[in-house]
Amino acid sequence: MHSRIQFLCGCMAGLALSLSSCDSDGLDVLDIEVPAGYELSAGTSTVFLNSSVAYDSEAPWVSGEYLTRFVRGDRLYDDVRTSTNNHGGGLGPVYAGYSCGSCHRNAGRTRPGVWNDNGSGSYGFSAMLIYITRKNGAFFREYGRVLHDQAIYGVKPEGKLKVDWKYQQFSFPDGEPYELACPTYTITDWYADEIAPEDLFCTVRVPLRHVGMGQLMSLDPKEIEQLAAKSNYPEWGISGRCNYISERGVTCLGISGNKAQHADLTVELGFSSDMGVTNSRYPEEICEGQIQINQGSMMGLLYDQLDVSTEDMENVDLYMQSLGVPARRNVNDPEVKKGEAMFYKAGCHLCHVTTLHTRPRGSTLLAGTQLPWLGNQTIHPYSDFLLHDMGSEIMGVGLNDNYVSGLARGNEWRTTPLWGIGLQEKVNGHTYFLHDGRARNFTEAIMWHGGEGEASRNVFAKMTRNEREALVKFLQSL
Repeated sequence: MHSRIQFLCGCMAGLALSLSSCDSDGLDVLDIEVPAGYELSAGTSTVFLNSSVAYDSEAPWVSGEYLTRFVRGDRLYDDVRTSTNNHGGGLGPVYAGYSCGSCHRNAGRTRPGVWNDNGSGSYGFSAMLIYITRKNGAFFREYGRVLHDQAIYGVKPEGKLKVDWKYQQFSFPDGEPYELACPTYTITDWYADEIAPEDLFCTVRVPLRHVGMGQLMSLDPKEIEQLAAKSNYPEWGISGRCNYISERGVTCLGISGNKAQHADLTVELGFSSDMGVTNSRYPEEICEGQIQINQGSMMGLLYDQLDVSTEDMENVDLYMQSLGVPARRNVNDPEVKKGEAMFYKAGCHLCHVTTLHTRPRGSTLLAGTQLPWLGNQTIHPYSDFLLHDMGSEIMGVGLNDNYVSGLARGNEWRTTPLWGIGLQEKVNGHTYFLHDGRARNFTEAIMWHGGEGEASRNVFAKMTRNEREALVKFLQSL
């Protein structure tokens, strides 16, 4: 059994997109058939895929010129950057990822090195970002904000991450045991003078899923600010707030990143900081002034041109924003329905807000191209995109990483959107969650919730085993 839903999409002259005939108001009508057992997650951008490419397929409205550019952006996202031709790729000399897709495999979360190799590993790729600061919040002059643990042949990485795990056993009130794993980070093999541990804060980020990026960029800021204004639930200890940041000389609402510390998808920053690829916004090498520049010169690298064009970066931006969002699955399963009721019972929906809306004109890419098909959509990201205190102590540390981003303090994190989360294992082969991958499954992720998430965690803990399993099954349906 299928149901057919019609969506209205902005109709713009001259754009090579064919949906169906325009209606009397000059708007394109896109029909979507919703298979039985599914539920739309992102309006016209919803896809009905349960495979390893569930995050990595174009939305139904993508066609014509935009499909051509989508394919180009997809190729640039996945292609390994190279510096062997001295001018074409620009990887390095130091880097954290050798392509966007190296950390975001299939537009998801590559299995992180915190578990594969207990850190950077001797030779393996870590698929993570390592942030370092002084304990007073200042950056180290020789390193900047990110420690680049990879380097091209003949060049020394800035350092290597080592992760030590501490495990602690717990039990739910009904006696069922569970375990939490807490990481301790240290840096070895510094390229310059070793930084004393007592002067160092280190925090790790494993990749975010690139699900719903176009919808993220199309959110109505006023709706998010209204959520912040009314996001005060004293009975749950919840009070979310916006992060405001300054980018390109403008102060605006932060929306992307673990701490809502960016206003865009950071394509240009990713090319520069993650891969060492210079571009029009970041024309300097990330290791400018370090010995790696000289090592790169000895390898024959040239530093007098930009490594990637603005046109290419906008195609990557288009690719990310045009990706389809997986539909919810098994929505009629009685166990999933029971788990959804438990989700609400625990107050999870107060931060993981189920329904939001995109602004009328959709989003604008980094070089000015508009995507009106993302406008006027009802979406279900399961996030309020606000900052919440998650940092009360669990295993002596909690989720406070002491890293400030814009207005976000170390104990504050943006609510993670949950759409697509149930397919992560199928797409990426693992179930590591939270900012640094410390949670190995949904249950551990919930039990790491402190601060404003503590009351919900406690409700979950006091549920029966069957109720907890039903809530996890609901999360697997997202």
